[in-house]
Amino acid sequence: MEPVRKAVWYIESHFAEPITLDDAAAVAGLSRFHLSRSFAHVTGRSVTAYLRARRLSEAAKALCDGGAGILDVALAYGYGSHEAFTRAFRDQFGVTPQAVRRKGDCSDLDLVEPFVMSDSKSSPLSPPAVAGEKPILLAGLREFRRFDERAGIPAQWQRFTPFIGSVPGESPGAAFGACFQPASGEEGFDYLTAVRTNSLDNLPEGLSGARLDARRYAKFPHEGHVSTIGATCAAIFNDWLPASGEKSSGQLFLLEYYGAGFDAMTGRGDIEVWLPLG
Repeated sequence: MEPVRKAVWYIESHFAEPITLDDAAAVAGLSRFHLSRSFAHVTGRSVTAYLRARRLSEAAKALCDGGAGILDVALAYGYGSHEAFTRAFRDQFGVTPQAVRRKGDCSDLDLVEPFVMSDSKSSPLSPPAVAGEKPILLAGLREFRRFDERAGIPAQWQRFTPFIGSVPGESPGAAFGACFQPASGEEGFDYLTAVRTNSLDNLPEGLSGARLDARRYAKFPHEGHVSTIGATCAAIFNDWLPASGEKSSGQLFLLEYYGAGFDAMTGRGDIEVWLPLG
């Protein structure tokens, strides 16, 4: 929780300034990618969405007070022009700044207030088994997701399930959820629902392949229901990794392992989260 707590504090202290995701990540002591993932898990919003919503919410309050002109408010909250501010404001609240200032009442706006950090700890972690793995070939369905769109992952598994058992060269008994940094640099990740295979040739239409290089992994058992796997992931990045002295690098940043004992009906059993180590 602490890295996200630091990022929230930084945003709340500087959102009227031209701050960036890199700025918040530096304060949090994480890479921009790992902060993005952890921040969305804790707050339910991406860093940029939270920053934008907080700026506009405070700007709306200033407009309702009626003491400043629209351009003055726009400049005070990080927008360089009347037009840019009006466009962002309308996208956020569905009304124009002019209408809000004229009305002088924000009670019907969906304002975003400062996020209150919980003092509760992340999901307790069992000690990981650190082990090397030979190269792994994965074949599956790959989709880009923003960090606040993780709720769509179960539906992605549902779309991929009909392929399981028919992928050429498939190794039966396990499935993987692989999380990659997107090449686009967008604030999100590529998620691959996949099975292990001995070849990436002749894949069924619509499926993608990925080759994971030989490396060490810290393998954490996930004890609870699959729907709470996000808490285990957050604990790995927020608690274990900063204290471990280890580093995680590369395009693959997390690998979910669903073994033969995983029950897709109950969502329990034989689940691990593998953290690739640099």
